Amino acid sequence: MIRIYEWLGMKKKPTIYFLISFVILLGIYVFFHMPPKEFPLGQIVTINSGQSLQAITNTLYEARIIRSPFVFRTTVIMLGGEKNVWAGDYLLDHREGPVDLAYRFVYGKFHLDSRKITIPEGWNIFQIGDYLEKSLINFDKKEFLTITKDKEGYLFPDTYFVPPTIKPEGVVTLMNNNFNEKIASTPSIATSTFKLKDIIIMASLVELEARTTESRKIIAGILWKRLSLGMPLQVDSVFLYINGKNTYELTTMDLKIKSPYNTYLYKGLPRGPIGNPGLDALQSTVDPTKTKYLYFLSSHDGAMHYAKTFEEHKRNREKYLNR
Repeated sequence: MIRIYEWLGMKKKPTIYFLISFVILLGIYVFFHMPPKEFPLGQIVTINSGQSLQAITNTLYEARIIRSPFVFRTTVIMLGGEKNVWAGDYLLDHREGPVDLAYRFVYGKFHLDSRKITIPEGWNIFQIGDYLEKSLINFDKKEFLTITKDKEGYLFPDTYFVPPTIKPEGVVTLMNNNFNEKIASTPSIATSTFKLKDIIIMASLVELEARTTESRKIIAGILWKRLSLGMPLQVDSVFLYINGKNTYELTTMDLKIKSPYNTYLYKGLPRGPIGNPGLDALQSTVDPTKTKYLYFLSSHDGAMHYAKTFEEHKRNREKYLNR
């Protein structure tokens, strides 16, 4: 007959073995899957193209993203990703250990959903920069404006789906490529007798001066006619670019501002586009409607009013603009 203390000893052994096994397994789990206490939750880590596994490992360790460089590096190699770690931006949206992060980097699990950005027709680079700064993560508006200082008018307004961490150069390339594709696929622009630069500048004016295809085509015809007659264009939309004022805010002093964009002070087209026109404005510019009009204005309700003579135009101003 088994004594009581022997029976208790036999019962204790499985329990002790279980506890020891549990502690060992827990230690293994912690070693392979637990992140550092200082894990930068919510931050973004960037892996550059061509960066070596050792350099990536050092970067993660120094940033306190991984606890064990050995575990991370070994796991990447075991997954076959020693030379195939995906470059890009990785969002640290939850706490992960070296094994989990190794898996993400080998298989390109960025955890960054594409973001929808919509650039309206007519927006200039400053408006686009403000919008992107608010819509994207850590977007460098200053860098964007530096890159685009000579690309006004050549960034096609459209809806784009981009990574939320896309850099200014990436956005500019995307929008400029879209512009080039639209121009190449529009025969009326390719066969036009107007220079492309002049088309873009004129279309940027037409975009902001009119709201419909019909009015855009008529206004384009009027502006081209003024150029051919040697008349100043005298369009108010340029002041949105010069000093941020619209038609109803302008004063006689504003009309005297010395700016290469002031079409009241200087004849001909302004120095460059005042915004980025859409396809309809571009097509209206190269296919204008010929009329006998030389003047136009937009009333407060957005309706267009045309005139053949300056006297008729003055009457329209008194009637529709009270000035």
